[in-house]
Amino acid sequence: MLQENRSFDHYFGHLPDYWQAHGFPQAANGTTFEGEPSDASNIDPKGDTVTAYNLQSACTENPSPSWNESHVDRNRYDPTNSNLAPMDGFVHTAAGDASGFGLYDVLGHRAIGYFVGDNQLNYYYFMASSFATSDHWFSPVLSRTHPNRMYLYAATSAGHVYPLNDSNSPQLTNETIVQLLQDNGISWKIYVHPDASGCATPSCLYGESYLNQFTYGKYVLDNMPNQFAPTTQLMTDIQNGTLPQVSFIEPAGYVGLDEHPTDTDVTNAPNVQAGAAYVESIVDGLMGSPSWKDSVFIFTYDEGGGFYDHVPPHLAIPPDSIEYPTDLPSTDICANNTSPVCGFFVTGFRVPLIVISPFTKKNYVSHTVMDYTAILKLIETRFKLPNLTARDAAQPDMTEFFDFANMSWATPPTPPKQVKNMACVLEALNAVTISPNPAPAGGQATVTLSLAKSAIQDTNVSLSSNPSGVVPPSVVIASGTSSTTLTITAPTGITSLTITGSIAGIPVSGTVPVQ
Repeated sequence: MLQENRSFDHYFGHLPDYWQAHGFPQAANGTTFEGEPSDASNIDPKGDTVTAYNLQSACTENPSPSWNESHVDRNRYDPTNSNLAPMDGFVHTAAGDASGFGLYDVLGHRAIGYFVGDNQLNYYYFMASSFATSDHWFSPVLSRTHPNRMYLYAATSAGHVYPLNDSNSPQLTNETIVQLLQDNGISWKIYVHPDASGCATPSCLYGESYLNQFTYGKYVLDNMPNQFAPTTQLMTDIQNGTLPQVSFIEPAGYVGLDEHPTDTDVTNAPNVQAGAAYVESIVDGLMGSPSWKDSVFIFTYDEGGGFYDHVPPHLAIPPDSIEYPTDLPSTDICANNTSPVCGFFVTGFRVPLIVISPFTKKNYVSHTVMDYTAILKLIETRFKLPNLTARDAAQPDMTEFFDFANMSWATPPTPPKQVKNMACVLEALNAVTISPNPAPAGGQATVTLSLAKSAIQDTNVSLSSNPSGVVPPSVVIASGTSSTTLTITAPTGITSLTITGSIAGIPVSGTVPVQ
């Protein structure tokens, strides 16, 4: 099961803090972990350094993870340089995306925010800590959802780094893993959550499955329609012990449960805690069922979503003879460029992973570099099937995550209930200004806190100052307005004054000299 658009540092970069706080053995047994550095930062469009911070909203505006943006994320000033990956462009591209689509966060600061375990993603943190994860698990291609999910089914995107519709391309004819399973008598099924209409016919479910990118998907619909099943059937099959040998669970994006950031500023935007609770319902159902005793549940994300990660994409094997994208517009960053990073010679960014099974090694962290076509390699290894492409052939088979001689989790752990306590706040400051500039020592000044557009709800702004004690703890920007002001007294005996306003953890500062 792959959820949507979250990077490793953004979700799991602070796992060691959770281990320490909750007494997990990884905190004391020498386990190493490539978590987010304490000094992780990017430069925003104003030239200010933005250090990684803890997000306080369950909803976030969408940064673009597409091909061009991902290359700039990796190297802001020289995106086609294969030898240098400073990972310095995430905030910059998120800012551009927000400006282009009329969102709030035109400074791009959301891209370097992160979540933690306690009171935020408590279920995921517990499961990743109890079972197994990896700090070197990558998406297959340096682009957005569609080509990455092509790799999930076929270990290739057949030269595509954009959705097929963008280039008016037909469905791909490549062999898929489910075709390989079918041809070798291995049972399989694709489970799909119905859309908001509730339509659960095979035709509706096929329309929401990423197998529809392949001609084999249409073949399945026409000849084996019941291979597409609703998620209600998934839960029935779990409880009855009637799961097929291999199952794929599509993301529930049409009902806002896939954790995808929002493209529009609305008060009921998709919510990461709601998405985690949906995953919890499936995993807890599995752990409490007859199906648990011989199952492996692999949980990850399709790509990083445009959120910061400090580890560069890794070298990779092109899946086939198509070594460079065939669907690039003439204006693309990589158009007519044969640098390896402009081809299929590198992975995408790191994404979170949890490997859940009674056979999973307890408290395990893998450091082995692999992209998630390793899932296909595991399936191929388990059922003695040939590889689909050179990409899945080059992956480890994931057996390092398991101890099949012993059932470490014959009795699964009891995870905490996923909390749903975070507000949904999409507003973000675009400026903190102090006037007059310079501020008069011992005199009054006006602080203006501005949004890029009107607030859609009353929005609390947390305030701090350097030196401290200059501003109240918080103010409110009223719904329907785009700014608020407050009067302060500039302290004496200082040469500069900085005021920081934070909305849902996203910080923006303004600094003036004091004379």
